[in-house]
Amino acid sequence: MKKYILIFAALFTFGFASVQAQNKISKNKLSISAEQNSIEALLNSKNFEFIANTAYPTGGTSKNLVGSDYAIIFSPKMVKSHLPFYGRAYSGMNMSKDKGMRFSGKPQDFKVENNDKGYHVQTKVEDDNDTFSISISVSNSGYATLTISSNNRGTISYYGEIISAK
Repeated sequence: MKKYILIFAALFTFGFASVQAQNKISKNKLSISAEQNSIEALLNSKNFEFIANTAYPTGGTSKNLVGSDYAIIFSPKMVKSHLPFYGRAYSGMNMSKDKGMRFSGKPQDFKVENNDKGYHVQTKVEDDNDTFSISISVSNSGYATLTISSNNRGTISYYGEIISAK
């Protein structure tokens, strides 16, 4: 009789643990789905901010930017960049004291596309001195890689995250 009670207790324990694991997996899927919907809504609103954590200049070593407040703010009417620049500047460029990737202007051809791994955002911004092509690959969790190409500077990439604009 003791043997049957022990077997029953063991089966009950394993069955209960299996149900708990399945519940945890379904809760995680719901959480991921909600986060993905939040990121999608944020990108489609075209009103978000990219916070840079790392800069990757072409041909150079990565630069840690955590805690430095470097960001680029997107809205349907304006893109404002306050990012550092590490890399090559081409001749004929007027370099001021502020040598960062700082510009603002109205976005042209602002596109947000969904793909298997997340989202892809593209736009162009023209200011008085240059044209900037901006491309962002965003994961479903909100982490992103932003690449900026310019007529007067080398291409640079940044790794960071997408948040709601302040």
